Amino acid sequence: MAAAINTTGRASLEQDPEKHSPVVQTNALPADTLRDSDEESDVKQDGVKNAEAITSLWPRNMLWVIFVLLWLVSFSMALLGSVDGALSPYVTSSFSQHGLLGVISIVSRIIGGVVTLAIAKTIDIRGRLEGFIGAVVLVVIGAIMKAACQNVTTYAAAAVFTWVGNVAVGFIIDIFVADITTLRNRMIIFTLNSTPHIITTFAGAKIAELFYKYHNFRLAFIACAIIFVGLSLPVIAIMWYYEREAKKAGLIREKSGRTTFESLKYYWVQFDFIGMILIIAGFALLLLPFSLVRTIGGGWTAPTVIVMIVLGVVILACFVAWEKFFAPVMFFPFHLLRDRTILGAALAYFVMFLSTFIWNGYYSSYLQVVHGLSISISNYVLNAYSLTSYFCSPFIAWYIRWSGQVKWPAMIAVPIYLMSTALIIYFRKPDTSVGYVTMCQVLIGFSTGMLSTMSQLILMAAAGHANVAVAIAIYGLFGSIGSSTGYAIAAGLWTNQLPQKLERYLPEESKNLTATIYGDIKQQLAYPIGHPIRDAVIHAYGDVMRSMTIAGACLCPLLVASILMWRNINVKDVQEKEKSKRGNIF
Repeated sequence: MAAAINTTGRASLEQDPEKHSPVVQTNALPADTLRDSDEESDVKQDGVKNAEAITSLWPRNMLWVIFVLLWLVSFSMALLGSVDGALSPYVTSSFSQHGLLGVISIVSRIIGGVVTLAIAKTIDIRGRLEGFIGAVVLVVIGAIMKAACQNVTTYAAAAVFTWVGNVAVGFIIDIFVADITTLRNRMIIFTLNSTPHIITTFAGAKIAELFYKYHNFRLAFIACAIIFVGLSLPVIAIMWYYEREAKKAGLIREKSGRTTFESLKYYWVQFDFIGMILIIAGFALLLLPFSLVRTIGGGWTAPTVIVMIVLGVVILACFVAWEKFFAPVMFFPFHLLRDRTILGAALAYFVMFLSTFIWNGYYSSYLQVVHGLSISISNYVLNAYSLTSYFCSPFIAWYIRWSGQVKWPAMIAVPIYLMSTALIIYFRKPDTSVGYVTMCQVLIGFSTGMLSTMSQLILMAAAGHANVAVAIAIYGLFGSIGSSTGYAIAAGLWTNQLPQKLERYLPEESKNLTATIYGDIKQQLAYPIGHPIRDAVIHAYGDVMRSMTIAGACLCPLLVASILMWRNINVKDVQEKEKSKRGNIF
């Protein structure tokens, strides 16, 4: 019996009785072609068919109920992320490991990006509901682990669970929205689901500060997890109910009838666990030395560092060879990247995250130590970037719906991004007013709001509805690799330069405190501004942050090349099939 279809390019494994070898049926996208419809596709998997069956049954008003419920889930997810981001420097400092912020971020983002591809396969093969429940469980496990952690190792593991769960929830919500919207209207709902960040930017930072002052960080994670689960349950209940109704109506096929062993074998092949492990290990080994080189000792010539980098390169090469020659079902859908629009959109997202996370990784600590801001105020400034992006994105989405244009508005956003990133180099200095720093954050937020909205939409337009899950997964993977690479560069600069700068600027009688001050933000804040030790710390922070901003700004021109790769698709002109083909959608 043939294996179920997979959207990654090696679609079906059917035994040819004459050759006794797999016959591969692919649904690869021809390069530089545009689907006539967001609906059109060569193959639809069970998860896609299930989603269409569900939307064909629910009444019109249920569509709007789902939109509201998804917005509330997005709100709870954003609240947890905001509280987590504000408390992270203090959690790591409680174990005297403030410098490990970058390491934790690198690992969690690599795993989060790679696992998204597995989630895309899960929801296409099994269904949206199963993937959503699994993502909620991951977030809850991570929050419980953070609340109970007694060492930095447990916290790092918890951060991976939480980040992967958050990424998975956001990803599946995007797929839900793609299932119940037309291409032309899709970004309106996508961007509206981002607006909770406007609230949580302020609320999350303040909540984190209040928990830290009057209770402890552990209770903050538990409270946010309870809110998140409470708001997720109605979505699960509705999806379960209509999926059951679709089964009763005969719109969803029954279980495959495979035995447990057959199912394990089937999913082992479909999810390509070997490929997944290879890509996670390769990127982790390649990027972690940037942040661990000083901790390991011996610098870049240390055997451990050299072995990690060489192994990372070798394992990534093995991943490519495995996918090309040996994997029965490819984990990474290379065929989609033959479409220059999909590749260009993914590269634009990669460059944005790479540039941003180089200068943004330790920015909250910088604002508190250098400018003396509180936890909440520093995170307001930090999140002015994302706040502006989330505020502007719905208006950009409405413009797209009106004009249909995607590529050229993105090109207009690039000069704004270049200018504002360059201004960071000039203004991010200890003697600069916080107002100028915030202005830079706002300008970057406006430009990235345009760029991320345009790039995600044009990627979906090129991929089509049946491929939307895996296409968005590719998009997210490129963003995760970009952010983890940016964090790796930032952590490398931080861990290699900051201790040296502290050693240089601290008064002679205080140089023995270098390691203690470097490892704990509370020690850095213990001395008032104007004290020789605090001034030395501020001076050191200023030097390191300047290196970070220069490195980030130098990467910005790559955005132009990425966007020039896009085809000039006008989504208003894309003809979609009748809505009845996909049920009640917006």
